[in-house]
Amino acid sequence: MKSVVTTVISAADAAGRFPSGSDLESVQGSIQRAAARLEAAEKLAAGIDAVTKEAGDLVFKKFPYLKEAGQAGENQTKIDKCYRDIKHYLRLINYCLVVGGTGPLDEWGIAGQREVYRALNLPTAPYVAAFEYTRDRACAPRDMSPQALVEFRAYLDYVINSLS
Repeated sequence: MKSVVTTVISAADAAGRFPSGSDLESVQGSIQRAAARLEAAEKLAAGIDAVTKEAGDLVFKKFPYLKEAGQAGENQTKIDKCYRDIKHYLRLINYCLVVGGTGPLDEWGIAGQREVYRALNLPTAPYVAAFEYTRDRACAPRDMSPQALVEFRAYLDYVINSLS
């Protein structure tokens, strides 16, 4: 699993050297942010169903055409799959918060996503809207501390950029 620590060690090993001072500073920064990331992961896990529902509801309100025949949400099974996909990405963000790197998203969420969505004729704009809504809706102190919110939003932005 790719994290700041594994990335730093792998890069140093590939270069045949010990981690440099800047490498170690990067690891130290990740460790210093760990408490905020774990807070965000805990709060996301506790509310993942509600967050998923709100984001999915927004998608079908903002993009009502999705429920038309031949579209990505034309029946309940396809609607449920949309909610499932949103929850899947949120779960991967949760994993990223725990490990402190984008590895889970890169390995299980982003790799090949464009090809899959293209092959299945699924639009990515609704997913982008769902994650933008989640990013913009979350606030401190209601949802999490300011630093935890920064960590959470960073991974949402990562997903948004990958889908855009």
